[in-house]
Amino acid sequence: MKLVQQIEDAASAIRAVCDFNPEVAIILGTGLGPLADRIEAKARISYEDIPHFPTSSVASHAGELILGTIGGKRVCALSGRFHYYEGYSMQQLTFPVRVAKSLGVHTLIVSNACGGMNPQFRAGDLMVITDQINFMGDNPLIGENDESLGPRFPDMSEPYTRSLIAMAEAVALEQGIKLQRGVYLACTGPCLETAAEYRMMRGFGADVVGMSTVPEVIVAVHAGLKVLGLSAITDECFPDALEPAELEKIIAIANKVEPLMSAIVTACLERM
Repeated sequence: MKLVQQIEDAASAIRAVCDFNPEVAIILGTGLGPLADRIEAKARISYEDIPHFPTSSVASHAGELILGTIGGKRVCALSGRFHYYEGYSMQQLTFPVRVAKSLGVHTLIVSNACGGMNPQFRAGDLMVITDQINFMGDNPLIGENDESLGPRFPDMSEPYTRSLIAMAEAVALEQGIKLQRGVYLACTGPCLETAAEYRMMRGFGADVVGMSTVPEVIVAVHAGLKVLGLSAITDECFPDALEPAELEKIIAIANKVEPLMSAIVTACLERM
């Protein structure tokens, strides 16, 4: 079945549950999941009930699409994202972005947890993403291109919308929230990186490293969406002082910074 037909099947199933036209899509990654509770929901739809949707296997991620309002904007929130390391193809894990575009969204807000490699960053910091490096060895646009979805060779000179970056920084300044800015590098995972790999990635110009976000942003750019990306730095990846990562500690730090990230996202929605 063609991708455009799969997208239409999914969008039609969603509209059958709730006739709602969202403006902004939000991927509620680690650290932003609880924002789902602040949305005035019109409908909550399990991923399992949406045709062609994959399902998240990560324990800290829910698995539902939320349609509702927050910050005065109509949103389509993806509570639980998909990762390449779960075994999905790039096309599968970016499928929800395609469906969100079909529903009418013009902007994507994406969040993630990541490891900080910039020596000026610390665990518990927030970062607005200014650019990205695809180190995953794959690309969701490989294969036949459908011009109705986007151009064959999309320009990536501004994957993260500069006006939205400036907006997030202004909001953070007004609210007294420390907000770093930097480049996000994506690896496949699921293992974390070695000290030598962190040293190499830092040399490439990356400030943080994670296992998501880049594929979704590539598809968002292909689809003509504006993009705002925020990262919760949950551990410090300094090669000369590297300590074993503890998942429980990472999640605890992400949960601690969630109110700050949620405050930035909500204020940005109000200003869009």
